[in-house]
Amino acid sequence: MNETLSRLVDSGVVAVLRGVEADQLIGIADALRAGGVTAVEITADTPNVAELIDDVSSSFDDGETVVGTGTVLDAETARTTLMAGAEFVVSPSLHEDVIETCNRYGAVSAPGVMTPTEAIRGYEAGADFVKVFPASTVGPDHLAAMRGPLGQIPMMPTGGIGLDNAADFVDAGAFAVGAGGALVDYDAAERGDYESITETAREFTRIVEDAREN
Repeated sequence: MNETLSRLVDSGVVAVLRGVEADQLIGIADALRAGGVTAVEITADTPNVAELIDDVSSSFDDGETVVGTGTVLDAETARTTLMAGAEFVVSPSLHEDVIETCNRYGAVSAPGVMTPTEAIRGYEAGADFVKVFPASTVGPDHLAAMRGPLGQIPMMPTGGIGLDNAADFVDAGAFAVGAGGALVDYDAAERGDYESITETAREFTRIVEDAREN
């Protein structure tokens, strides 16, 4: 297994950070790591995303935290963020030029898919895994049904994943889950209450670990 993908598996939860303030980013990433979430995805629509990725990559260069980019829609954005230090690239939809760019630079890529046809197209194009998105719209049964004939394709549900349904998606065959607002409380970060983010991260990772064991 690709080393970066293996680290995503180890984390079990990928934190999706959208529009995060630069002065809060390191504190949030550190709080997540303290709670066991060691995979951070900074979305490309965040202002100065390349600088933020560079900041996080430089601050957590011990190999424990893996940093990637989300909401990537084109090859140029993929390359820019990879040059800034991103180790994986995630899209909300299927863009073969993004996958090709990631393959060229030896980075992990994941297109967003909803159907088996999209999943197999992305995987055949060279994606390392697929993001089932928006996951809450279709639910864990949909992911399980896709995993039936496509068990060779690692799948990560994202969109509407919370403490109440993360275990259901892992039971359905997800190798990890992507979580945004249900994982990171930006109001708490603004107050400097990073401990509450750590507690939520700890609960997320516990739920995923327990589901994997059952």
